[in-house]
Amino acid sequence: MILRVDHVAIAVRDYDSAYAFFTKLLGAVPGSGSDDSRMKYYWQNLCLGDLSRLELLAPTGEGSFLGNFLAKKHGGVHHITMQTSDIYSARNFLEKHDIPYFGFQDYGKFWKELFIHPRDAFGVLIQIAEFNADDWIAPELRMPEKQKYEISKSNNSILIGVRHPGGGKVHLELDETEAIQLCNDIQKLVDVH
Repeated sequence: MILRVDHVAIAVRDYDSAYAFFTKLLGAVPGSGSDDSRMKYYWQNLCLGDLSRLELLAPTGEGSFLGNFLAKKHGGVHHITMQTSDIYSARNFLEKHDIPYFGFQDYGKFWKELFIHPRDAFGVLIQIAEFNADDWIAPELRMPEKQKYEISKSNNSILIGVRHPGGGKVHLELDETEAIQLCNDIQKLVDVH
């Protein structure tokens, strides 16, 4: 049902300070972000390293759904988003096991979601969503469409980037001996077939 944890969402009162902290000090790369005028908040995805992501949430006006959450604190973990390949199967699974959920939304191919309340998930608000992870991260962190890997050389190292099913790419640095061994191991597999 769950493919992976996609991101941890952090609600903050002071968006500018939080954004600077995660991007300038910790090196996070901004991905997608947008205002939601209906729910009165702004969200910004941030990528850290190869596969880790955070989402900053900040209220944009009175009546934001984040108001109660931030009433007595400057910020904190708001929810954890878990990716599923099929939101309808996930919903059926929850119903079959009598796990309450709320906020089911189907926005088409773009995004489908539901939430499990903290009282039903050991104190954590869980968002389960179906989406294409690459749609939400910075273009420079994505592998080009239909490309599964890339190889480059840097001094005495071979750098291999591989498309990750959770979006983006992971990198492996090999010295020349390791790179030659990898090529030999691949050739052995090809020769068997």
